[in-house]
Amino acid sequence: MRFLMLNWRDPKNPLSGGAERVTQAYLVALKERGHEAFWFANDFPGASREETIAGIYIVRGGGRGSSVLEARRWYKTQKPFDLVIDQHHGIPWYAPWWSGTNCVAYLHEVLGPIWKSFYGWPWSWIGQVQERFNYRFLYRNIQFMTGSESTQRALHQAGVRNVQVISYGIDLKPLTQLEPKPFAPPLRLIAVARLAPNKRIDHAIEATRILNERGVPAQLTVVGGGEVEPQLREQAGRNGLSGRVTFTGLLGEDEKNAQLRQAHLLVHTSVREGWGLNVLEANAMGTPAIVYPVPGLVEAALHDQTGIVTPAETPIAVAEGIIQLLKTPDKYERFRHAGAERTASFHWTQVLPRAASWLESQASPKPRS
Repeated sequence: MRFLMLNWRDPKNPLSGGAERVTQAYLVALKERGHEAFWFANDFPGASREETIAGIYIVRGGGRGSSVLEARRWYKTQKPFDLVIDQHHGIPWYAPWWSGTNCVAYLHEVLGPIWKSFYGWPWSWIGQVQERFNYRFLYRNIQFMTGSESTQRALHQAGVRNVQVISYGIDLKPLTQLEPKPFAPPLRLIAVARLAPNKRIDHAIEATRILNERGVPAQLTVVGGGEVEPQLREQAGRNGLSGRVTFTGLLGEDEKNAQLRQAHLLVHTSVREGWGLNVLEANAMGTPAIVYPVPGLVEAALHDQTGIVTPAETPIAVAEGIIQLLKTPDKYERFRHAGAERTASFHWTQVLPRAASWLESQASPKPRS
């Protein structure tokens, strides 16, 4: 069978993140089952028009607003595909109306308020309106695939009828033995994300300031890069956190995992997530997470079982949650062991066979009309 993924970014795009890691894993799994896997993505400076990554044939063309037309133009020159996967990131590819074959819509999260993180009025309003219109009318009867029940509920509420949940996976296997890591000051906190407005790393920095102000020595390591890094650095300097907030930039997987392993807690304060892969990655390294009560994260971190879900989306709630946990270090140890044990069921070896089988079931040799 021939599978085509439509996604704005590919693994080499400077802005690629968790969505691209998951996408690559699914396509590699299909390739290993004997299928052909293609990935059409936006062009970016310095990129090749075509290349092969991990056995996946990557094609790039166009940019924001034009890549849909480029994808359609390229598609017409190809042999028929059995399944086109239309991956939404706020704006879809409208593949069901030009591909002439079976289509699945793939979504990580309903953006909703995330539009306001990136755009001012009226563009944020326009983004939300077109998103709601697409789900309620254009894509209402299209089969969706997503990674969390939170997103499934949001899609149903938006008007989409058929949504299949297939859990995300991680490459990490949990540590077989957790080394001692007493939960006591000075605390080592870590935030891992693309430094974009919707990730709200500024909340993690503010929570670190509050902890230190309340007499709890704490340090925060920020792993990742992105457009808001200058503002975050300025915030850390302005709030007297010199030496207490470290920016590592992008790290390789081994370096990132080492940082996760050393930290006491992962702090995740996004507006919302499709899932929160780094929560599971931290758990695999014996590090619980404290997260905001938002879609995706409330499933990645199980409150009072593998970590803490704060009662409010505020830095004060993060700081107070950590202070309360300091009073019960035995609970912290329970979080560590329960979290590490839980991640075993989310390893890709458990997830990918189900995902690939489901995608195969959606495919058809029906030619394009």
